[in-house]
Order: sequence, then C-alpha cells, then structure tokens
Amino acid sequence: MNLFTLLDEKNVIPNLKAKNKKDVINSLVDTLASKVDEDTLKAIREGVFERENVMSTGVGKGLAIPHCKTKAVEENYAVFAKMSKPLDFNSIDDEPVEIIFLLVGPDSKHSHHIKLLSRISRLMNSATFREKILSSETAEVILEAFKEEEEKYFVH
Repeated sequence: MNLFTLLDEKNVIPNLKAKNKKDVINSLVDTLASKVDEDTLKAIREGVFERENVMSTGVGKGLAIPHCKTKAVEENYAVFAKMSKPLDFNSIDDEPVEIIFLLVGPDSKHSHHIKLLSRISRLMNSATFREKILSSETAEVILEAFKEEEEKYFVH
C-alpha cells in the first residue's frame, strides 16, 4: 500500500495552525470525521493520545508521526499536515516539528502498520523531499510530491 493512496485533498493540511501538541493531534484526528463515525473517532483520539503519552512521536528532523492501532478501524487512515510555524513536540532531538503524519491502523495488522511507519520514515529521511514538502503551498502539490517520491523509492 502506498502512502499517497491513504491521502487526499481533504486529509492533507498544508498550513496547520495550532498552539500546542494537543491541538495538533485533535486537529488531525478531527480531519477523519468525514471518514469514520463518532465512536470510531473517539477511539482513534484516545489511541493516539495514549500512544503519545508512552513516548513522544516527534522522531527528529522536524517530523512527528503520531499513530495508533485500534480495534475500532478495519483499514488504515492517514492525515498529513505541514505546520504554519514550527511547534514544540517533545521530539527526540529537541527540535520543533514542521511536518506531521498521523497514521491509524487496525489492531489486527501490526506488521502492516510497522511497514507504513517505516515507509513514512524513509520518505521523510530525504532532505530534498522534506524541502519540497515544506515549500509546497497546496494539498494538491503535496499529494503529487508524495506520489512522485513513493514511485521513485517503492514502485518498480
């Protein structure tokens, strides 16, 4: 599964404004409201905050990947955001976050969830790709960048 197939213009936020990590996570989860029912949304929110309380998902280089697995979903969901300004996320390198990728998956598909997290990390490890994303102004341009980068690395 490609990451760009999980994304569309409704769940890519090119200029997210938020005061803190809690606001960011709530905004990202709220973006899924058109895709899941209210109980599922609540379970996702609880799962993401529970995971975040274990250890910050600010993985460094300006990237955070808040995520969770839950029995409330049967498929993967993702939301991508570029912050309007860098935000403290308690990242492992103590640097503020500019790029955030929320990933939610079914509890029953652990290895698939890990593969998607790995794919996000690999894509975001490219300084060129990160710069392309950070300079993008629209969801459409961000989606195209994901598609191109994934095809370069993962489609043979």
